[in-house]
Amino acid sequence: MPTFFIEQFGCRATQADGAAIERQLLDAGYASAATLGAADIVVLNTCTVTASADAQARDAIRKLHAANPAVRLIVTGCYAQRAPEELAALPGVSWVVGNSHKPQIPQLVDSLSAAPPAEQPNNFFPASALHSDSTIPFHSFVGPQLYPERSRGNVALHLGKILTGNIFDRTEFLSAPVRGGEGNHTRPTLKIQDGCDSRCSYCVIPFVRGKSRSLPPAEVIREIQRLTVGQTFLSVHSQPTPLPLPAREIVLSGINLGTYGRDLSPRVEFEDLLRRIVEETSVERLRISSIEPLDVTQDLVTLFASTDRVAQHFHMPLQSGSDRILAGMHRWYRAEHYARRVELIHERLPHAAIGADVITGFPGETEDDHAATLAFIESRPFTYLHVFSFSKRPGTKAASLSNEVPGAVVKRRARELRALGESKAAAFRQSQIGRTLRVLTLCRGDSAEELETDTTPALSSNYLRVRINGNRPANNCLDVLISGETGTALVGEPILSCSAHGACSGPVAASLR
Repeated sequence: MPTFFIEQFGCRATQADGAAIERQLLDAGYASAATLGAADIVVLNTCTVTASADAQARDAIRKLHAANPAVRLIVTGCYAQRAPEELAALPGVSWVVGNSHKPQIPQLVDSLSAAPPAEQPNNFFPASALHSDSTIPFHSFVGPQLYPERSRGNVALHLGKILTGNIFDRTEFLSAPVRGGEGNHTRPTLKIQDGCDSRCSYCVIPFVRGKSRSLPPAEVIREIQRLTVGQTFLSVHSQPTPLPLPAREIVLSGINLGTYGRDLSPRVEFEDLLRRIVEETSVERLRISSIEPLDVTQDLVTLFASTDRVAQHFHMPLQSGSDRILAGMHRWYRAEHYARRVELIHERLPHAAIGADVITGFPGETEDDHAATLAFIESRPFTYLHVFSFSKRPGTKAASLSNEVPGAVVKRRARELRALGESKAAAFRQSQIGRTLRVLTLCRGDSAEELETDTTPALSSNYLRVRINGNRPANNCLDVLISGETGTALVGEPILSCSAHGACSGPVAASLR
């Protein structure tokens, strides 16, 4: 059987989709190639949040085809959902599969592996011909059970080049734990929510991800329990595949995480899910990814403050400190609403990480708007910023606005915001010197700097990078005394260790139970 490789682009949610596709392919009997160049079939899982993300995907496709014209390329993800015809026109692309039909990729791999490249049909089926209430005109492509056995050599499928449909009709939830992401494959990420019901004027994601939908709580608990005992499942019918170590920290992700559970019946509140995870699983530290500011409630902050098992880390998209620009973006809060959340967090958790996304160069943004954003950030205890330049996304309301900000002005404003973010991050690191932080040791990177340094990277609950002397195994939790800085990381001296395979010990560890 052919080997496959999944090339990932984009956010944690996209990575989780890729992990789910990998799980399905492994369960179907396909082997994962060790490297991109060794694969017979490559699945490119794309992002479309900015124009540069689109360009990165197109460039990767061209390079893959040039390096190996025989490789079969399946392009999926958000870009494939938004503009499938653009991708189908690129050389070497066998299939373009929208987010709406990602679960059917294993059947496509079946079809590609059943016929050599020269025999594969190349008829182009336009995405516009697929309607939400229509039957997809690939009748032999309903499910794998309808395929004749490949060994009989009588597979005759007539497939189009594009498979996509109305994403808003989709109710499936595609997710699997991602063993990777930040920290070089130490902390798994679990997507528990997908889609978005908001309509920010600059954002294309709701149109390529669909309605907000949630992984049921029982499934969330089950996946976390599997991760914390060091195993995961390819499917309900397969044998468990052991993981190297039980997960000590798990990151929960989603497109709009704070809306988790609103689509379920009965409705589930996000903070109630977090309480269940703490009560019903043994995960030592739970971290949440980005959450919208109005979803940061007093109850949620109280929960974070009540246990050491939830990381003291809030990432809340700000986008702008100007109420005029927030209104133009169709954001559903104003600067004072956001400020109250920051104050609430800082009052209850004075050492918590508070990060924000900021967009500069939104159409019509004036120097006064930019100054308001700088002043808003400067006066509040942010610990880091992610700065983005506005990118016009086809189909969004902001794409039709004519009062664009000149590129040189956007670049200058982005530099100023990044400099402010670096200043905030440096001040936060300084405030932690002399404190004791609980950290999780991470895998060392493969860069020359990482390999030549006799230190171990680690991550604190409040999202700070820490370097610990010595080469220590990954996935250990320990308490360290912060004694100084090295570059953009802190220096920590261990005062409590944990075994590589057992639970943390000592009075601090006991307080986590």
